[in-house]
Amino acid sequence: MFTGLVHRTGMVAGIDRGRLRIEAQPPVDLAEGASIAVNGVCLTVVEIDDTGFEVDVIEETLRRSSLGDLSDGDRVNLETPLRVGDPLDGHMVQGHVDGVGEVRALREEDISKVVRIAAAPELLRYVVEKGSIAVDGVSLTVSAIDDEALEVSLIPETLERTTLGQARPGRIVNLEVDVLAKYVEKAIRP
Repeated sequence: MFTGLVHRTGMVAGIDRGRLRIEAQPPVDLAEGASIAVNGVCLTVVEIDDTGFEVDVIEETLRRSSLGDLSDGDRVNLETPLRVGDPLDGHMVQGHVDGVGEVRALREEDISKVVRIAAAPELLRYVVEKGSIAVDGVSLTVSAIDDEALEVSLIPETLERTTLGQARPGRIVNLEVDVLAKYVEKAIRP
């Protein structure tokens, strides 16, 4: 379980046959077998050393996320799991990416940047204005939504601390909708 509050970013340092290497300085406090969210995708650490760690990425993950589009040198958002007793900031994020969206437009608004993200209707049906969504693992509040896209507003802290500060039109991002919406739908569907 995660909160969507990115602790740091790392850099892709290699992709080889389903194995992804991430370098992070200072090193992330992890152990082999531990979970870590990489751009919002919950993965298991299989190797760790003084400069970073490695995770395996399976076909299901590649189909549902943007991890297959990563290249050496790309920055990624990193979050370690929530521990008992940690404050619950952000919102409940599972690291189970529901699909991807595409950044369509950005606009400055006072001190924030508004990002418009197009997504499939089967994802947008779970998104509500002022509800929560995780974009590349970052817990955000939906500021607007229509039939084609959602919008989120990024504060200066988010722009500086996460990879979303470098978002440009055409970028593919991981989306995780609020799991409560999916459970409510299942409960009321005959």
